[in-house]
Amino acid sequence: MTITPPALSVFETLESEVRSYCRSWPAVFDRAQGSYLYDEDGHTYLDFFAGAGALNYGHNNPVLKRALIDYIERDGITHGLDMGTTAKRAFLETFQNVLLRPRDLPYKVMFPGPTGTNAVESALKLARKVKGRESIVSFTNAFHGMSLGSLAVTGNAFKRAGAGIPLVHGTPMPFDNYFDGTVQDFLWFERLLEDQGSGLNTPAAVIVETIQGEGGINVARPEWLRALADLCKRRDMLLIVDDIQMGCGRTGPFFSFEEAGITPDIVTLSKSIGGYGLPMSLCLFKPELDIWEPGEHNGTFRGNNPAFVTAAAALDAYWSDGQMEKQTLARGEQVEQALTAILDEHGGEAIVSVRGRGLVWGMEFADKSRAGAVSKRAFELGLLVETSGPESEVVKLLPPLTVSPDELDEGLRILARAVRETA
Repeated sequence: MTITPPALSVFETLESEVRSYCRSWPAVFDRAQGSYLYDEDGHTYLDFFAGAGALNYGHNNPVLKRALIDYIERDGITHGLDMGTTAKRAFLETFQNVLLRPRDLPYKVMFPGPTGTNAVESALKLARKVKGRESIVSFTNAFHGMSLGSLAVTGNAFKRAGAGIPLVHGTPMPFDNYFDGTVQDFLWFERLLEDQGSGLNTPAAVIVETIQGEGGINVARPEWLRALADLCKRRDMLLIVDDIQMGCGRTGPFFSFEEAGITPDIVTLSKSIGGYGLPMSLCLFKPELDIWEPGEHNGTFRGNNPAFVTAAAALDAYWSDGQMEKQTLARGEQVEQALTAILDEHGGEAIVSVRGRGLVWGMEFADKSRAGAVSKRAFELGLLVETSGPESEVVKLLPPLTVSPDELDEGLRILARAVRETA
């Protein structure tokens, strides 16, 4: 398939230079369904990006679309601040019955605002309020959002530089396998906590991603996460798991930390929690942490009622019987086998590693610029994949969880061809 970039248009003449994805994928998209996007010129693209993880159930999922249309057609509440609505009640009851109770999770639910960074900001704010301390520990190559508090616990130098002011009260520590197994887990962290001369203020909390998506698909081992949870408990620090991209079933279980058998103090969710790609985020926390005063954390768009409707429909449709987790893990094995075959074909000199879990995978290239070339060629062949990692050295696969085996095969064949043709 030959793609002709659109002519100079309102995007170039009026929209800010800050736009990014449209530069990687120079097309004007018109409609989408399931795992596919279609541009206005009639080209078809298989989507292994899924709205950066906001479309776990695919584009315009028919079950969720029906629920949304029915709600709008009956003049259901669209904007409700944090008022009680039937849509919010239905979501909360479904969330409790389908997710929290079966997993014995005790969490209170907070609606902090429409985006992931809103959830992270509220988590940091609450942790500091509960502990009466300012410092937050994060990890190398972490990404937690683009607002100032979230940037302070983000590792990427390019994104941090955009803040324009010093980012304070955050301290990075080595993520799992940062030293390739040559250093004992948490050796440096423990030493700094013990040493009165280390300069590390006692942290209020530690924030972590179980798999670093933007950081390069860096997968934390379950035993590492368990050791981190134990360290937080021993040192009187709250554990915050940022499950914004890896939650909602991306790694297999609904919550990505389930495999490790831990119960974080605070959990942030966004992206696919709304089900349909509608803005929505949650901050979950243990009941004893709920010391907010009414209105102490506020926002006009916390109560996105159409998102409550599609979120509840997604939980009912996909998480009531345990089949989605099994399907995702099976699809993940399919991806792993295909990526391993590509690795074997090209050898360790070209491809450093393939890594992931469930339906999030990365392929790291020795020549860091090659990942971008592979992504570009894949787009020309009709596949959307993005890059990640501190130097964009990893091709990242994030297909919808509803992708079929045949669609996965199609996309993985295109990816293999793109790697071959950029050698």
